[in-house]
Amino acid sequence: MALNVNREVTDQYYRYKMPRLIAKVEGKGNGIKTVIVNMVDIAKALGRPPTYPTKFFGCELGAQTQFDLKNDRYIVNGSHDDAKLQDLLDVFIKKFVLCTECDNPETHLAVKQRNGIIQQRCKACGHQTLVDMRHKLTTFIVKNPPESIDGASPNKKVSKSKAKDNDQSVNGNSANEENGADDDDDWVDDTSADAVAKRMKEQLSMGAQGLTSTADLDKPEQDRINIFYNFVKTRRDDGQLNECSTAVITSVYAEAQRLEILDKAPLVLVELLFDENIAKQIPKYRALLLRFTQENTKAQRYLLGGLEQLIGKVHRETLLPKVLSIFKTAYDTDILEEDTLLEWDQKISKKYVDKETSQLIHQKAKPLIDWLKSASEESDEDEEDVQIAFTNEKPQVEKRPEPIKVKDGDKEIDIDDI
Repeated sequence: MALNVNREVTDQYYRYKMPRLIAKVEGKGNGIKTVIVNMVDIAKALGRPPTYPTKFFGCELGAQTQFDLKNDRYIVNGSHDDAKLQDLLDVFIKKFVLCTECDNPETHLAVKQRNGIIQQRCKACGHQTLVDMRHKLTTFIVKNPPESIDGASPNKKVSKSKAKDNDQSVNGNSANEENGADDDDDWVDDTSADAVAKRMKEQLSMGAQGLTSTADLDKPEQDRINIFYNFVKTRRDDGQLNECSTAVITSVYAEAQRLEILDKAPLVLVELLFDENIAKQIPKYRALLLRFTQENTKAQRYLLGGLEQLIGKVHRETLLPKVLSIFKTAYDTDILEEDTLLEWDQKISKKYVDKETSQLIHQKAKPLIDWLKSASEESDEDEEDVQIAFTNEKPQVEKRPEPIKVKDGDKEIDIDDI
């Protein structure tokens, strides 16, 4: 029985089909194993080598996998039923097959050996994105990159003549025919002179972009930072950063990722996005900054360095009295985390400003740091065991002490409100 490649689509006329996974358990005891009988057919329907989903099963199940390429046997150690593997296959399809933009399964994976990253390109909408490299399967894909022929095993070389013969087969038993995905898709392409010229132009353009991308990575880090600076500046001047839409944030992050300067990107962002009105600008650009600093301590440290430069060099007279307010806003918006601020406070650095200015900035931020330390200590105390005594006496309410107020420029800040 054929299933929709994207099983979230319930349309019975959905074009993209795949065979239902068939698993066969063999052996017993320590030698028990599960053979995916029709893995080759499934892989052809997905346009991926059969080793990829098999290895994915192994990663998800914590089991070893075996590939008998000669006999087309793909094995996962242990006993696993069809339903469990079919559900895991859905996860694989979502992560490594479906386009993140249009959910179309007509995608192609390309491994950039120089950077060790995997790029996914959609043949339907043209969207390009990087595969999430945190999954263990990506290591296997990088070591075993896909062939140019979709569905071919990465360990087998498929000749052009053989591929051509397969495409021209009329009565063949290919999985694509069985699943309703015909091989004669040539009618989709417009063969007019204008259409051909347009496709050639697009291919040349993409090739030029690829060459530019590779050339940029060969440049020194400072040159790559300058490229990113011009990239962000152009979008700032065009007004694209005013609303910080998801598309713009993604493009800025992708450019920093392409240039391999993700950690240092916040230095550039601080320089281009902030001025003497930084307290109001931090919430405005929060989403963009969070994309870089969230769960990235290094990026947060570089952001602090950028703030020191902005406060101590660029707008010293205006911003030095407002250090506490600036740091408080960055902390409240989650752009800077508690641990990063406490670590920053431990050392007076002259990396971004002179030592005297750095010390002055630390002094201005001291009330916030002290509050974070006391809050952390109180939290530790709350976690300890507490003995509770029950009594019938009326509880006495202690008068709360007046909150400490610190002058920061022309206004007062209540530390208890931080």
